[in-house]
Amino acid sequence: MSGFVDALVITAVAGLVIVRQFRAVRIDTDRRWWVLPAVLGIVALREPGMIDAHHHTVSVLLLAAETAVGLATGAGWAWTTRIWTAANGAVWSRGTRASAAVWGVGIALRVALFGVGAVLGVRQDSSALLLALAATLLVRSGVLAWRVHTTHPAGASRPAYGDVVSRPARKEPA
Repeated sequence: MSGFVDALVITAVAGLVIVRQFRAVRIDTDRRWWVLPAVLGIVALREPGMIDAHHHTVSVLLLAAETAVGLATGAGWAWTTRIWTAANGAVWSRGTRASAAVWGVGIALRVALFGVGAVLGVRQDSSALLLALAATLLVRSGVLAWRVHTTHPAGASRPAYGDVVSRPARKEPA
């Protein structure tokens, strides 16, 4: 796949995921949550130019750092996503402001890594970014699936992340 097509796929998937994170989305726990990240990972790994042959060590280090940023972004995104159970038993999720901050930091770190690679003269292929996106989605989906299985049923007293917790009113002295 050409670099242009890779860039279009990455932009489309990231755009879809980012837009969807701020809408309430029903989580289907029977769904195969790992399929899309696996497909993206396979597409990324089959590209021959992921490692720069002239800067092998630095290229591998940049790829490892990119993947680590992807894993951390996915974990941060999953832990900052609000999850709740509706009265009918359906589980829903929606990103919070903290989720947006996690995405912002993740993108900034990826841009910084690309800049480091450019300064060092490392040829960087879009497949590394695609692999990091696959890692982000895999970790996010896995953590969300785990969190769904640990949520309390509707009416439970424990608030979901992102809920505003009101403090009890203070009693006036008599």
